[in-house]
Amino acid sequence: MAFISVFDVIGPNMIGPSSSHTAGADSLAFLAQKMISGPLKKAEFILYGSFAKTYRGHGTDRALLGGIMGFATDDRRIPDSFSIAEKQGLEYHFTANETEEVDHPNTVDIIMTNEEGQTLTVRGESLGGGKIRISRINQVAVDFTGEYSTAIVIHKDTPGVVAHITRCLAEDNINIAFMKLFREEKGQTAYSIVESDDDLPDSLCGRILQNPSVRDVMLVHL
Repeated sequence: MAFISVFDVIGPNMIGPSSSHTAGADSLAFLAQKMISGPLKKAEFILYGSFAKTYRGHGTDRALLGGIMGFATDDRRIPDSFSIAEKQGLEYHFTANETEEVDHPNTVDIIMTNEEGQTLTVRGESLGGGKIRISRINQVAVDFTGEYSTAIVIHKDTPGVVAHITRCLAEDNINIAFMKLFREEKGQTAYSIVESDDDLPDSLCGRILQNPSVRDVMLVHL
């Protein structure tokens, strides 16, 4: 039997009129900005489905921009996110894509560029009730929710890398809640995503990066 919590009924603590179009949008951008080292110089949002049709009226644009600046869903600065971004020197753009079909109606691509010139693209979906899902990173299909502390390891699809990652986690006595591997194709770029209910120490990155097939490690803390 499926379990429904009281939070699924009441909804999240939030600023804005819609759990899907404001709280979910904020959470998506809030999670995305944790995947790239800051501060950010530029953020571009490409909106699909119902996001594309209603993002101005429902405050989705303000929520996305607030989330990318690190504002939580109940942050009272969200309504003023445009002016705050301008004061911070953050360049931002919103583009409505009403022609391309996507898997979920509340979908956004978030393209972030930090001051070092690094760029990261994240696709997210707002599922309702403030719940979200990350479905793509840099054109590679993935699947995680951000409800757990998460390590995202970008590496070449070669034997032994996953074993190396799990060994590094075991050395820190970190319990794995979920672990999934996504890849472009055999032998190409792969993403190992590890979700844990334990805190992930920053030192974990250095140890995982010791494997020559590992290209980057991103830690998403709760």
